[in-house]
Amino acid sequence: MRSRKVPASLISKGEFGKKLTALVLPITFQQFMLSVVSASDALMCGGISQDLLSAVSLASQVTFVYNLFLAAMTIGTSIFAAQYWGKGDTSAIEKILAIVLNTSMAVSFVFFAASAVFPGLLMRIFTPDPLLIGYGTDYLRIVSVTYLMCGFSQIYLCIMKNSNLAGRSMAISSTAAVLNIILNAVLIYGLFGAPSMGAAGAAAATAISRAVELLWVIVEMQKAGRIKARLRYMRRTDRRLFKDFWHYTLPVLGNELVWGGGFTMYSVIMGHLGTDAVAANSIANIVKNIIASLSLGIGNGGSIMVGNELGAGNLPKAKAMGSRLCHIAIISGIASGAFLLVIRPFVMMLTELSPQARTYLWWMLFMCAFYMVGKYINGTTIAGIFCAGGDSRFGFLCDTVTLWCFTVPVGLLAAFVFKWPVLAVYFIVNLDEIVKLPAVYRHYKKYIWLKDLTVNPPEKHQA
Repeated sequence: MRSRKVPASLISKGEFGKKLTALVLPITFQQFMLSVVSASDALMCGGISQDLLSAVSLASQVTFVYNLFLAAMTIGTSIFAAQYWGKGDTSAIEKILAIVLNTSMAVSFVFFAASAVFPGLLMRIFTPDPLLIGYGTDYLRIVSVTYLMCGFSQIYLCIMKNSNLAGRSMAISSTAAVLNIILNAVLIYGLFGAPSMGAAGAAAATAISRAVELLWVIVEMQKAGRIKARLRYMRRTDRRLFKDFWHYTLPVLGNELVWGGGFTMYSVIMGHLGTDAVAANSIANIVKNIIASLSLGIGNGGSIMVGNELGAGNLPKAKAMGSRLCHIAIISGIASGAFLLVIRPFVMMLTELSPQARTYLWWMLFMCAFYMVGKYINGTTIAGIFCAGGDSRFGFLCDTVTLWCFTVPVGLLAAFVFKWPVLAVYFIVNLDEIVKLPAVYRHYKKYIWLKDLTVNPPEKHQA
């Protein structure tokens, strides 16, 4: 659907800035803290040995794959929660919440069972090294229980972000993250009389912090005026909302699996290029994820802002918001890449790696700086603006072509057939965000995402 050019005056800078700050800053901080937790797992284990760092990083790929399912569920939830919140229909939001929880808890049980019963088999997917498999097995057995807890807590935290409680959602998630970091130090190194548990300590710290997060979420949900998880909606699904939800969420799930599967293949490729490559890649990913926290904040916050306006029927205003968000994403991507280059020497000072791994890491961080520009633009458009209006199929098709027709097969050939150097392989597998930019720009200008997905008028909520 093409739209006429919309004047920016439809939304004042003050109004836009206020809404953006109220959403993006809490979400960014929340994502930042989650990235810091992942960093603390790896870096504290790295303080014991490089092998322990590599093992925990590889074992965390199981959690990464699980998070792909959760990401699809939360994006699908946001698509409808943001629009129905803009429309004022809380009953529809509770019905959507019930649909998502039924699915997320089922998926969580599958990951729990697989990680608890077959951790060694899962580790062999990523590495043939017996030592790394042993460390990773200890980690997965304990961390498996967190999947059951996250299946509920992460979905409800998403609902809170979409119902004017982004700050409270941030407080819950960030407190759990700080607790996780403290417990990491205590249980990994054996501080204050606690046993030194290594990889198992990192997993135990995660499990305890997730339990605290879940309990806090349950308490928060009981408060007056909150969106509720109602058993009657979980037992009897609203068929129209169920159909609408999966119509727009299935492409998101496909997109997450396609992208995540490709990203996991990158870890498989690097995991078979030696422990130096694994260690350097692990640190580079940690730094990249921390700096990309703002891109997730802009994408998620922007999605909620645009979705609210679309649900309220303010399509021209939603278009103006989308334009401003894209400009912010470009500037932020360039600034983040420059910032990464500036901090690169400090990252090198803080890491204890072999000389070969340090060489790899220096140049990997250089490549990541350019990756940031594409990451910010694509994160804001594909996962944010497009999904706000239910335009979720494009991301699925775009990532399928980019990853599985280019970066993954070329990366496999470079690593295992042509035997190219590690840094050349790393360069290839980090081209995906740059390669898709022209297609993303063309699709954005079609304005297919300018769509109100709500149908019925708001229902008066009955407790």
